[in-house]
Amino acid sequence: MENIKNKIPDNLHVFFDELSNYLDTPLLFYGSVQRFDYLPGHSDIDVAIFTDNISSMKSKMSHFLQNDKNLFENFILRLKNRVSIGYKLMYQSIENNIMIEFSIHDIKLKEYVMKKYIEKSLLPFYISWMLILLKFIHYKLHLCNRKTFKYIKNIIFKNFTIITNEDFFVFGNKHKKI
Repeated sequence: MENIKNKIPDNLHVFFDELSNYLDTPLLFYGSVQRFDYLPGHSDIDVAIFTDNISSMKSKMSHFLQNDKNLFENFILRLKNRVSIGYKLMYQSIENNIMIEFSIHDIKLKEYVMKKYIEKSLLPFYISWMLILLKFIHYKLHLCNRKTFKYIKNIIFKNFTIITNEDFFVFGNKHKKI
């Protein structure tokens, strides 16, 4: 999942290439950017990074993104027989109209985490259609707020897939707009 299935702006390709080279590790894309319900300029881009030194990776990312490494949030991702403890960072650039959610994981759990993330990327067509309709109602018609959008999206995932947010616990709430 190093390649992105959807069309993204050239400046984002350059950004991701530069970040991957700087970090000296591949960036793995999952979520809506790998599905056909991705809406450029509205949907965030989910990126997983695997490393054997999470602290060093946080420092490198903070330097590259020019932000405070204290803005990373701890999370626990519940897997079948394991738990992945890592960090996430929501990066937003208003002028470039992008939102990226980075998650950093221990390389030892890559196989298990990627299996979970692939499940989020490979959805039945009817789920994708529900998500497109919901995104259209939220982003284009503005008939529901962000909180309602997330609530309905979670209901869709919980009732129609094996993926739930109940497997993902975040500690803290620090997002920085750059």
